[in-house]
Amino acid sequence: MINEEVLSGSWQEIREKIRSKWGQLRDDFLQQYSGNLDELIGTIQRETGESQEAIRAYLGEITCSCADVSRRWNKQINRCVSQLSDSVHDASRNLADGVAARCNQAGQLVQRRPVESLLAAFGIGMVTGLFVAFTIRSR
Repeated sequence: MINEEVLSGSWQEIREKIRSKWGQLRDDFLQQYSGNLDELIGTIQRETGESQEAIRAYLGEITCSCADVSRRWNKQINRCVSQLSDSVHDASRNLADGVAARCNQAGQLVQRRPVESLLAAFGIGMVTGLFVAFTIRSR
């Protein structure tokens, strides 16, 4: 049976297979395909003299093979996307764990050395304020 969805979706590949089987078909006939299967079969029949049954059988054969290829690609793509998703999830979890560990370390440092931490924060604030002031003033 002809899979019309695959026929429309993989038209470029299928068109090449039709041209290789029936080389006498002009490309402009195949470019006019608008999704109407009966029209396509009629055009091929008029140009080649093949029976409708033979044309339908061949189209069914090539659309099934294209559908199989499409299904295999789809499975492979889904597998790759799943692996990528798992990798991103693991990397984000590792990053979050690393950030949490560094925050805990910083908190412990502030608890052990509160005066030094306060002086460091004050110094960083002063340098940042001076930088902003000079930047605004120079404009």
